[in-house]
Amino acid sequence: MFSGCRKQLLALGCFLVGSAAAADLRICADPNNLPFSNQKQQGFDNEIASLAAHALGRTVAYTWAPERGDSFVRKTILAGKCDVLMGIPSTYREVAPTKPYYRSTYVFVSRRSRHLNVRSLNDPALRKLRVGVHVISDDASNLPPAQALANRGLFRNIAAYSMYGDTSKPNPPAALIQAVERGDIDLAIAWGPLAGFFARHAPSPLEIAAVTPQVDRPYLPFIYSISMGVRSGDKDLLRALNAFLDHDADRIRAILQRYGVPMLDDANRILTVGP
Repeated sequence: MFSGCRKQLLALGCFLVGSAAAADLRICADPNNLPFSNQKQQGFDNEIASLAAHALGRTVAYTWAPERGDSFVRKTILAGKCDVLMGIPSTYREVAPTKPYYRSTYVFVSRRSRHLNVRSLNDPALRKLRVGVHVISDDASNLPPAQALANRGLFRNIAAYSMYGDTSKPNPPAALIQAVERGDIDLAIAWGPLAGFFARHAPSPLEIAAVTPQVDRPYLPFIYSISMGVRSGDKDLLRALNAFLDHDADRIRAILQRYGVPMLDDANRILTVGP
């Protein structure tokens, strides 16, 4: 009954038991959210989920729902409609997080031809620039970039772009990066995986650079460790996923690099940035 398990997972306590060996690994995901996931399974979290399912001797099955904060979690994994969340902050406590499978940073995004060379939130040049940021409500101070700019009195410099956007169009969060391409804004501050992917596919060369300071005052982090999440009682599944993350770390890193994800090491040093 353990024929689908890798020997390495068996040594750490395989999740598959009896008839469960043929069960699906049920993933909660957004159907329109590249580079993370989409219904065609073209995102890096789709690839990593498939790799995890293979390691556990299972087949991926998706519960698709637009990702809208905590309501997404309540209506999917906590409602028992799926078993694994991809791409949650490792500090998130509505579910039990695995060990991180990557660590990334917010980045500045600009047209390479502009030679803006902004590297810090304290750069005086920001006072002369139109800076695009993602927001998740009508309050433009609810994500770290917008908060940091507002704390510096740069309200008039902020151009707010909805993280959720127009769901009738592909990849709504990409609108922020596309605004940089078109010249609608001078600069964007965006979550690194999203920026790295769309910068890599932009028709005009874009430059991305990690935001500094990495933790702004009073305590506003721009770097995050990212995990998978399971329900708090699913301890066997949690152990199996952690074993997978250890065993397949190199393959996971290769997938993330292929998608242009800026990654940090445990000391917050940049391993990769940019397309």
